[in-house]
Parts: sequence; C-alpha cells; structure tokens
Amino acid sequence: MAKRSSYLANIYRLGIKEFWSLIRDPIMLVLIAYAFSFQVYVAATGIPDRISRIPVAVVDEDDSALSGRIVSALQPPEFLPPQRVTLNEVDAGLDDGLFTFSIDIPPNFQRDVLAGRSPAVQLNVDATRMGQAFTGSAYAQQVILGEVNEFVQRYRSVPQLPVDLALRMRFNPALTQSWFGALMEIINNVTMLSIVLAGAALIREREHGTVEHLLVMPVTPSEIMLGKIWSMGVVVLLATAFSLHFIVQGALQVPIEGSVTLFLAIAALHLFVTTSMGIFMGTIARSMPQFGLLMMLVLLPMQMLSGGSTPRESMPKLAQDIMEFAPTTHFVAASQAILYRGGGFSVVWPQIVALCLIGAAFFIGSLAYFRKSITRMA
Repeated sequence: MAKRSSYLANIYRLGIKEFWSLIRDPIMLVLIAYAFSFQVYVAATGIPDRISRIPVAVVDEDDSALSGRIVSALQPPEFLPPQRVTLNEVDAGLDDGLFTFSIDIPPNFQRDVLAGRSPAVQLNVDATRMGQAFTGSAYAQQVILGEVNEFVQRYRSVPQLPVDLALRMRFNPALTQSWFGALMEIINNVTMLSIVLAGAALIREREHGTVEHLLVMPVTPSEIMLGKIWSMGVVVLLATAFSLHFIVQGALQVPIEGSVTLFLAIAALHLFVTTSMGIFMGTIARSMPQFGLLMMLVLLPMQMLSGGSTPRESMPKLAQDIMEFAPTTHFVAASQAILYRGGGFSVVWPQIVALCLIGAAFFIGSLAYFRKSITRMA
C-alpha cells in the first residue's frame, strides 16, 4: 500500500514539475491561448456562411428584354449591383480585382433562345477568391438558367409536383457555418496541442539537460511518462472547457445540444491517447525541428481523414478501415454525436471502447520505447 502511495505521489510531483516548466515557456503559453480563443473565433467566422456582396461585371451585347432580366436578377445581398463594362475591360477588371465575376451575354441571345437554340453565356471567374468562386459561380448559373427558363415559359410559374416536399434542417436549421467551424476547430486543437505539449515537454527535458537528473532520481519511466500525460492533459482539458464556455457559447452564441461533461470526459480519454503519441514522437525526435516534421507526417492525415473535414462515407474503403485504428476518428464521431445531435452515453459507448483499446495500445507501446530510450541514455 505504501509502495502504491509513493508511486502516485511521484506521478503527482512530476506532473507539478511539468506545470512549472510550461509556465516558464511563454511561447507555448501564447500558443495555447491563441489556439483556444482567437483561432477558434477566426475558424468560425472567417469562412462566410453564404455568398454576400460579390462584385460582378456584365457585358450585355444583346441589350434585350431577356438580358435585362438577367442583369436585374443579380442584385444584393448576394451580388453588388452589376457594373456594365465593355468586352475590352473584362480582363483588366479581373486582373485588378475590381470584380469577381464577369458575365458576357452574346449578341442575338434572346432571338436564339426563342428559336430553340442553345446560345452560350460566358461566365468568367476570379478563382483566386476560392470561397466566392466555387459557391458564387454555381449560384450565378442558377440565376441565369432560372431567368431564361421563366422567359421561355412566358410567365413565372410554380411547378406542380405530385408531392409537397418540406425540407427541415435538423440540429442546424439555418446551415450556419460558424456552428460547425467553431466546434471542429476545438476538436482539432485538442489533438494538436496535446501532441505538441507532451512531445515538447520531453524534448525540453533533453535540451535543458534535466533528463539526467530524472535518471538518478528514484522514479520509474512509467512515473515520468504518466506525470507528463496527466499534467499536459489537464492543461488542454481546461483550455477546451474555457473555449467551449466563453468563445463558442459566449462570443459566438453557438448552441451545444448534448452534455459538455460527457464531451470533456471523452476528451480526457482522447488526451490519454494523444499525449502518449506525443511522448512516443518526442522520444523518436532529437530536436524540436525534427518533432515538427514528424508531426506533419502524423497529424495532417489524422486530421484530414478523421471525418471532421469530409464525411468518412465519401472516402475509399481502405482509408476508412485504416482510420479505424486512429483515435481521432472515434473522438470526432463521439464529439459530433454529443455536441451536434445531443447523443448520450448509449450512443457513443462504441467510440469510448475504441478509444480505451487504442489508448492502452499506444500507452504500452510508448512506454516500452520510452523505457528503452531511457535505459540507453543511462
């Protein structure tokens, strides 16, 4: 019993030592504060929910009733009032960024449409403005085709369908992008910061020469590793709770459907896995630049293929099967179920079991390699 008490006391004291080391590292403190405050806010508000006030130029070579209808349909709030320009002014205006779209309506456009032919309307897009280019070009095409169809029918009609389809968006009725962006940024930051802090804590020991001090102390490699895991995990977990309450729910007014306590509990389990990964990577890397390069190789695929950026169903089957062994896959699935859809323990228990198994495997593997590394240094 006394041996077990001494074991836990050593883990606690080593964790407190990590807190003091982190406090003396202002760059890392700034990174944590930035990632869970400003970066979350920017990720939520930086990408517009929909196109808004896009500058557009029109070359009307037909000057007909149909071309006039198309021009009049391109109005705020989606577009700025169209600028009528000549054909020679189009390229210069796009190059100078004066407008994002230019629409060239050819001569005899209305006559060709009424004659049943298919005249082409040229839509030029400044693709350097990617968000507006992708969304706005599709919307501009819909506007033009809608006006042409209504003109051909000679009246604005409401199609008579055999059924009345009523669409309702559940959990995010207005399809507000910030609701998704803010929470996913927190989920991604939990993974990134936990790996960075745990790995940097070990590399900091090596660079400052304090690893040798640990080797002569009556502590085991498992105590050293667990001290780093719990301390860095607590830092990230507190930052996550702060960001959820003050940034997401406070500043951004994003509603959270499920239990924040359950989410934080699963986040703590996920942190056990990712901090173990961070220590393993910190043991392999000999310096912070090497650790950064190794993180790029590991973190980017985990983030991109976890289901947070694109649905896993749209990925190849092989990628889905491989990502079942990644902790981010199960953490993202559980987080989305809780925060977006209000899922409880009965919904997310498979992800909890998966995180426990993956965490045990990563911890045992990391501990074995860390013990071997410590022995070699001794």
